[in-house]
Amino acid sequence: MLHRKLVAEAVGTALLVFLAVGVATLSFGFKLTGSSTSAGVVATAFSFGLVLLALAYTLGPVSGCHINPAVTMGFLVSGRMKITEAVAFWIAQFIGGILGALALWGIFSGAPGYSTSNQGLGTDGWGPHVSIIGIGVGGAFATEVILTFVFVLVVLLATSRIGSPGIAGLSIGFALTMVHLIGIPLTGTSVNPARSLGPAIIVGGKALSQVWLFLVAPPIGGAIAALFYRYMVPTEEVAVPTAIAEGEVERTTATP
Repeated sequence: MLHRKLVAEAVGTALLVFLAVGVATLSFGFKLTGSSTSAGVVATAFSFGLVLLALAYTLGPVSGCHINPAVTMGFLVSGRMKITEAVAFWIAQFIGGILGALALWGIFSGAPGYSTSNQGLGTDGWGPHVSIIGIGVGGAFATEVILTFVFVLVVLLATSRIGSPGIAGLSIGFALTMVHLIGIPLTGTSVNPARSLGPAIIVGGKALSQVWLFLVAPPIGGAIAALFYRYMVPTEEVAVPTAIAEGEVERTTATP
């Protein structure tokens, strides 16, 4: 039923934000991993990948475990989802992302000396003092489109008729880890508008003024991935027997 899928999407997105963005905040805000930026990148990248891997095998049978508007965009453009269901998924995912960020902020705000201006909340961004290497808006946009393309393509192929269902979750989890390993120093890595919007709303300021890029670029990357997927995995055509096509098959009546 659709309502169960929507609850799964909202809860899954909330958990992804709470757990993985929480690690990002501890790593770069509180700097619990020490002074090493590399350690923070690795810890955060693996937290996103491992959380999604666990959710893929638990929530996957319920909703498909998109928990990402860009992934839902990929399923919509690839023809594997209807627009009405996609819109409902997007609403649930954004609600989940905001709730997860609120819960995370509620816990961190009880720590002495914590403030969104100092420790932040794992927000994404670009430019000096925001991105680790300080790339500009053009580079940030390209980064998010390319990384989302890679991630969504893996999701679509791993869950397609040519994929291996048993290891789809592993493929998707490791793909998210890899795009974070390169993306964190560049933009913080979004590839997920719901993951970016929740923390940006709470932090405000520059994070909120820059969040538009992370709402626009990932869905574009997801749509491009879907188009490439449709080229790589064309829809199967079911062969119709000639007799049936020409109406030459006699009607049969089943006997009780």
